[in-house]
Amino acid sequence: MPISEVHQGRTYPATAPLRVTRERIRHFAAALSDADNPAYAGPDPIAPPTFAVVLSSAAWGAMFEDPDLGLSLSRTVHVDQRFTWQRPLRDGDEVTAVLTIERVRPRGATAIIGISVELQTTAGEPLCTATSTLMHTSEESA
Repeated sequence: MPISEVHQGRTYPATAPLRVTRERIRHFAAALSDADNPAYAGPDPIAPPTFAVVLSSAAWGAMFEDPDLGLSLSRTVHVDQRFTWQRPLRDGDEVTAVLTIERVRPRGATAIIGISVELQTTAGEPLCTATSTLMHTSEESA
């Protein structure tokens, strides 16, 4: 059965913890051509806000591997991304991610899927909610 409204509310188990490190912060900031930003270096660096994509995308695997949904990353377009922050990610944070399918709107051979990924420390401190809109085309129309 392809993804449909019946899958709204489905939540997947937390990802394995990922440790935010100075090295990861430095590499990500360099990839953004923002390595000189003092916020991402020094004695107490924070991660660039979009670093949350690294953590939230790890949670996508469970959704794409769910055989009930019939999803394929190759037939998916990432339409929108937003972050709601409780605090910045810092060196030393151990972070897990939990994905929930918030809404599904079938439109012919396409489904518009809204997901949220809750990032929190392994101690349970909320860090960020990453919300995305995906557009997925069914295999039959590909």
